[in-house]
Amino acid sequence: MTLLPDDAPARAALPTAAGEFALRPVRLPADLPLLTAWMNDPEVAAYWELDGPPATTERHLRARLDGEGGSLPLIGLLDGTPMSYWEVYRADLDPLARHYPARPHDTGVHLLLGPAATRGRGLGATLLDALAADILRTRPRCERVVAEPDVRNRRSVRAFERAGFARAAELDLPDKRAALMIRERPPHSS
Repeated sequence: MTLLPDDAPARAALPTAAGEFALRPVRLPADLPLLTAWMNDPEVAAYWELDGPPATTERHLRARLDGEGGSLPLIGLLDGTPMSYWEVYRADLDPLARHYPARPHDTGVHLLLGPAATRGRGLGATLLDALAADILRTRPRCERVVAEPDVRNRRSVRAFERAGFARAAELDLPDKRAALMIRERPPHSS
């Protein structure tokens, strides 16, 4: 699947130590009950702030599906089972770029692991590693993958660190204090 307009051609599922990882676009209304349930999990709601009735989640998703915000909403599947929600975006074209020294084609990633049973086992780091490596391999103009998890979300920050991201700074964003996490393209791998 193509993640961004300037991406390399579509790619297959990614093999990981946890199983075959694939991303597919969010489909409304079919995915709405699942995503609403995930957003209403207290551990997710504390950071995503999209808990509430299905209409709350739907507004967020429809805005992204309609091109607002420049991010693509994706369902992550592990061995064919939906288990995560992702947003992939051009960070250099996002309002985030006003808060850090963005470079052309920086690609941003947001992630939530849906079912509670998927959290706390290192799965987030495994999937982040696979996706970041894939982005850097298939988007030749992208030199960095970035993320900005809430600094209070220690599990998320640790997952990014274990996936090869370095904590570059703390940012005061309009809705949170964030840890700027950056994974650079390895030298000589363009």
